[in-house]
Amino acid sequence: MTTALITHPDCMDHHVPEGHPEHPARLSAVLHALDGKTLLHQEAPLASDAQLRRVHPQTYIDMLEAAIPVSGSAAIDGDTWLSPGSMRAARRCAGGAIQGVDMVMEGTARNAFVATRPPGHHAERTQAMGFCLLGSIAAAAKHALDHHGLSRVAIVDFDVHHGNGTQDLVQDDARIAYLSSHQMPLFPGTGHPSETGVAGNVLNIALPAGTGSAGFRAAMTDSLLPAADAFAPELLLISAGFDAHAADPLANIALDEGDFAWITERLCDLADTHCAGRIVSCLEGGYDLHALAASAAAHVDVLIARGA
Repeated sequence: MTTALITHPDCMDHHVPEGHPEHPARLSAVLHALDGKTLLHQEAPLASDAQLRRVHPQTYIDMLEAAIPVSGSAAIDGDTWLSPGSMRAARRCAGGAIQGVDMVMEGTARNAFVATRPPGHHAERTQAMGFCLLGSIAAAAKHALDHHGLSRVAIVDFDVHHGNGTQDLVQDDARIAYLSSHQMPLFPGTGHPSETGVAGNVLNIALPAGTGSAGFRAAMTDSLLPAADAFAPELLLISAGFDAHAADPLANIALDEGDFAWITERLCDLADTHCAGRIVSCLEGGYDLHALAASAAAHVDVLIARGA
């Protein structure tokens, strides 16, 4: 068994205006940091309309496709942009997450890291926002349930921003647990602990600015990890955002690479207990290039060690 690295050059072709934090160099930095590691390389396929319809209506998919500019860029909102290659990149993100599920369920890999962009966890059912176009990890969770016949899939989201899109897409499905730690107050303003889903399947842990390593680890140990353990998932998906790092310009939780390695170890323990080690981790945020690269490498190093 091994760790799969799923990516695609198309994800470099989603372009944003100069100065935007979610730019192609993010993915280049991550891939450079992973270069030379023992990984099973796999190209992310394009997600089909049928796969995307598990989380988005066809009218929304068609609207995004129709909005793609012939050249230059087009704004959905002040944060979220489209360029000629944006939908191919976003379909690679969702397709890569789905491919990761197939690989770990079929035993081709023990775990997988999907290194793609743009991120996806802010994309709601009919609304792109927060740099995100398609709900990639939610589509992967629905695929695991529908295609592989699973009964319980957990999504753990440690991106510093609440994954309002993922929550929107899964909160009515009791087969999926969505468990998020995030800074509050902060964009997008959702993720209050009172938001609990259709059957208590949503857990939101709101962290104040300046939480730091000790506070983060305590919140994980006392709340998120026990909740995930009680759910007993058959597959664990991770929204791996690294923007809670102290160097990140968009938030103030003040973690370091060691914290991302630590939570990855704990999540691998959980997966070993309930999922035969099956984890698919999808890149979300992280906007300081050095911190992003170092944190992603620390995360993947644990997946490699535990997937061997």
